[in-house]
Amino acid sequence: MQISFHESIQEIDATEWNALVQNKQPFLQHSFISALENHGCIGGDLDWYGHHISVRENDQLVGAMPLFEKHNTHGEFVFDHSWADAWHRSGLRYYPKLVSATPYTPASGQRLLCEEGRENEVYPILLEAVIQFAQASEASSFHCLFPAKNQQEFMSNAGLFTRYDCQYHWHNQDYENFDHFLSTLTSKKRKNIKQERRKVNDAGITLRVLDGITASIEDWHVFTDFYRRIYERKWGMPVFNQPFFSEVAATLGEQVILVIADLDDKPVAGSLMYKSDDTLFGRHWGCAEKHDSLHFEACYYQGIEYCIEHNLKLFEPGAQGEHKVARGFLPTMTKSNHWIAAEGFRASIERFCEHEKKSIEAYMKQLENRLPYKTQ
Repeated sequence: MQISFHESIQEIDATEWNALVQNKQPFLQHSFISALENHGCIGGDLDWYGHHISVRENDQLVGAMPLFEKHNTHGEFVFDHSWADAWHRSGLRYYPKLVSATPYTPASGQRLLCEEGRENEVYPILLEAVIQFAQASEASSFHCLFPAKNQQEFMSNAGLFTRYDCQYHWHNQDYENFDHFLSTLTSKKRKNIKQERRKVNDAGITLRVLDGITASIEDWHVFTDFYRRIYERKWGMPVFNQPFFSEVAATLGEQVILVIADLDDKPVAGSLMYKSDDTLFGRHWGCAEKHDSLHFEACYYQGIEYCIEHNLKLFEPGAQGEHKVARGFLPTMTKSNHWIAAEGFRASIERFCEHEKKSIEAYMKQLENRLPYKTQ
């Protein structure tokens, strides 16, 4: 086995890398990470410096891991500010740290890539490689965010700490259409959703559902403007740009779903989603004008309809948003794994993670009385 580290994903052959990606997960596609690099969405002042791992046997890629060096917590969605503060108060450096995740994307998926059937052989090699690299580079820690279930369990069994959080996911129960989905909800929730959709329709707003092939360059200019407006209102930093969106659309094609809302033949809002073979991922929203319930229509109801029409089993609309529960999304526990270099902090981190787990479990228990379905 030959283990190498790569500052750019483009040092690894795209065909070989994508052959290890399961279910055509969009955010792990070589072209998605390449587009981040090509258009300044990572690196430089934005952090996320690549150290991707490749494992070769007889010059064939048999394992890989997306890996980044971080000097802040921006774009991770698993918050460790309190950990960094504890390191600082103890006179230690928390940064740099190592992170395996998709930048700015709280979506679950593979983090340990390998040939199918060789997990027991390759997973330990990847984990040992990243920990040795962390030690050699004097990184404080390694964080694997939102890994696939089997990989999370492997890392937990290997001694990494587990952190817990809650997202809201929609599950396709073989619905025939949107009305079939609505029929499974309580009367009050069903009525509320119908009213929200009616408000959008009565306002004269129409929606176009496009993909990376059918969306035009003008559509991407328009959506980029919407996306930037949201961050400008919130004093945030829009890390993506029109060249990035256009390149990803061209390379991922039908895996990119763009919803544009028009009023009087003028675009007023848009949402962006991506899909794998079985899951839809909601990512971005933006608008030029505020219209009652349009956010719910473009980001949630259009996504649900798309899942039903294309037989996708799961819809992950992104992090946070308790309001999603009333619209059919169920509280779902998410997990991440963490390795800590400083032995003196390990007991404290373990207690922190256990306390956090109990808090998340209690919160999800409270939500059980608010689930929108007739029978649970």
